[in-house]
Amino acid sequence: MLQIPGPAHRFCDGVSRRNFLRIGALGMGGLTLPQLLHAESATRSGSSSKAVIMVYLPGGPPHQDTFDLKSDAPAEIRGEFKPIRTNVPGIQICELLPRLAKIADRFTIIRSIADAIDDHSDYMCQTGRRKNNSPPGGWPSMGSCVSRVLGPADPAVPPFIGLEPRMQHRPYNAAGAGYVGVSHDAFRPAAEARTDMVLNGISADRLSDRRALLHAFDNFRRDVDNSGLMSGLDTFNQQAFGMLTSSRLLAALDLKNEDPRLLERYGKGDSKVHGDAAPMMNEQFLVARRLVEAGARFVTVAYGFWDYHGNNFGNARNDLPMLDQGLATLFEDLHDRGLEKDVSVVVWGEFGRSPTINKDAGRDHWPRANCALLAGGGMRVGQVIGATDRLGAEPTERPILFGEIFATLYHCLGVDVSKVTIPDLTGRPQFLVPDGCQPIRELIA
Repeated sequence: MLQIPGPAHRFCDGVSRRNFLRIGALGMGGLTLPQLLHAESATRSGSSSKAVIMVYLPGGPPHQDTFDLKSDAPAEIRGEFKPIRTNVPGIQICELLPRLAKIADRFTIIRSIADAIDDHSDYMCQTGRRKNNSPPGGWPSMGSCVSRVLGPADPAVPPFIGLEPRMQHRPYNAAGAGYVGVSHDAFRPAAEARTDMVLNGISADRLSDRRALLHAFDNFRRDVDNSGLMSGLDTFNQQAFGMLTSSRLLAALDLKNEDPRLLERYGKGDSKVHGDAAPMMNEQFLVARRLVEAGARFVTVAYGFWDYHGNNFGNARNDLPMLDQGLATLFEDLHDRGLEKDVSVVVWGEFGRSPTINKDAGRDHWPRANCALLAGGGMRVGQVIGATDRLGAEPTERPILFGEIFATLYHCLGVDVSKVTIPDLTGRPQFLVPDGCQPIRELIA
């Protein structure tokens, strides 16, 4: 077994990071790095350079205190924050989001997501579907489907990369590759593993020799192994070697050569874990941009902890300015680099919050109304889609489904959701979005 030297870091499951960064399969179960690189052979529908960045806000941020303020509602509903004008006439957002307010012409607000459920999980945000009545293996995340359908844009860069940490509340990590298969799950380049992705004293020639040796052994094993375990191993190893002999992925993850002025614009955020979810690291927005520019097709970021059952307004005063800085800079950065037509961004949580402020000055779960931001991807921006009633309790105009937003993102990637299917574990073809879901007409340019 060939290992790339580097410091070993032990995780809570007792397995060291170095164990996940091996190349080859000279013994059973040795598919570690290639499995993580997710390069199983699959039918491809295209090779465009378009990409998606998904920003997941674990816990469900309060829509009434961010992008759907109800200033005419009673005090126990409207809360403490005032709306401010944006640079788009008629659109107002929270006073704690001044940077986003200045560039509202570069994103769209959806105020009427109507099919959330009361479940603290990333499942619907990542899959667009509910867990019930799922096929064997479970519904796959969109990133996994994109990996399967489009494949890698660059052999050295995994198509689906997850920047979020393993969050303490396990359902925040619930979505996976489902029936699409583990080879299309997210590659997660934890900070501790970056040094392990560097070749220390091993030449590309030696890796090529090793590849030939592995190929001979793998061919022998494939002849005698009827379990299907070896299926796709050549492709796994191909991307493993490709990544380790290229600096493209590592360079995208490394911010040391980034313009200090741009780093300052993004800001640091807060590196400590919030609640039982994620840190608020603004640099992850920049890393996400660098990864899609390097060739990743789908990048996920988890940001903060928004389950404000208590101290809603104090928490929001702390958290919203950091989110405002990170998102506004990301939208500007994509525009400045000419990526606003190629890279789509979606920002959302699993549900909204209750209209009534509770006894602990918080807002409780409220799946009947939710909001999202969409930017880039060539979409029509600078608008609001949908509306809720005067309390922010129910959609009253243009109810939107999670699946419709997924269909829109697929459209921006050049994937026709009415035609493309992926077989589940029984061989039955499954469409990428729920029945009846089509791209949102107001967004399609």
